[in-house]
Amino acid sequence: MRRDSLFYQLFAQLPQTFFDLLGVESAEGYRFDSIELKETTFRIDGVFVPPDPAGVVYFCEVQFQRDNTFYERFFAEIFLYLRLKRDTFSDWQAVVIYPDPQTEQKEITPYVPLIQSDRLRRVYLNELGSPEQLPLSLGLMKLMTLSRAEMPKAARFLAHSTQEKTVQKREVIIELITRIMLYRFTELKREEVLHMLGLTTEELKRTRFYQEVYAEGRQEGLQEGEAVVVLRLLKRRFGEMPPALEERIRQLSVAQIEALAEALLDFTDLGELAAWLEQFL
Repeated sequence: MRRDSLFYQLFAQLPQTFFDLLGVESAEGYRFDSIELKETTFRIDGVFVPPDPAGVVYFCEVQFQRDNTFYERFFAEIFLYLRLKRDTFSDWQAVVIYPDPQTEQKEITPYVPLIQSDRLRRVYLNELGSPEQLPLSLGLMKLMTLSRAEMPKAARFLAHSTQEKTVQKREVIIELITRIMLYRFTELKREEVLHMLGLTTEELKRTRFYQEVYAEGRQEGLQEGEAVVVLRLLKRRFGEMPPALEERIRQLSVAQIEALAEALLDFTDLGELAAWLEQFL
């Protein structure tokens, strides 16, 4: 999955994120869309369509790789849209999101009047603060730019931030955080990422993933379903489990399995797992 597609998923699910980036208070009524311009080969992936013709149409492009003809294409698409859709807006604004200034097209001489005007806003994500310093929506953007070493801590912080009462679409945000982590940690499974985020079992049940993974254990009861997932995590980390250890885990109560799910991320070998299980003998 390309990183820019993650941004477009973010904008589609949470349009306010884009307007938070611009410092615009409300995105009420705006619809994020990908629009194909008929009779051309142009397709604009990021367009925020105003709710009525009196509004402003916003064009957004996420550019994480250097493209030395980017502005030629971007402005051509914009002006063709303006000609074909003139009855749907009163004004327009363009935004380009870069990871850093070095990614931007270098030769911009023909387009300087537009690029330096109020029509275009260039956002460099490396110049934003850390996820802990940003609004939750912008923290999701910043998360996509962090190194693998930095991501787990930041992702846990963002997941924890969704517990605030004022946060809307909490499950959607958790799903987006999970997708971002899976994009960078391709060797992990989804359940491992969810536990990395520090989610409790009750929180896990509210995610879309719960419907996919935990279903296999439902027919045998909640306890067995929880044990299936924890065993899968342990096998992912340490390989095949000794039958005796696996049987002891299957005999744990739901509360004990939940405690194990939180503790297992700190284990470095099966010896530590065995020592942890001793407390329940």
